[in-house]
Amino acid sequence: MDTQRTQYWVVGGEFSDTGFTDLVNGSGEIMGPYIDRAEAERAWSEVATETRSSCCTRYSIAEERLR
Repeated sequence: MDTQRTQYWVVGGEFSDTGFTDLVNGSGEIMGPYIDRAEAERAWSEVATETRSSCCTRYSIAEERLR
């Protein structure tokens, strides 16, 4: 029996440029954990909508598998 669980995180913030490699100091955010992907997608959609006018701000959903 597989007892593996998954939790989801919304991560991101403002980056120094549109290459999205370096976060601006103090701008990084981690939201969660969320127990299902749909809940994480709702959180991601909200924060992405709030920051859509900033071309250097990006958020993603990260998946973490737990045992």
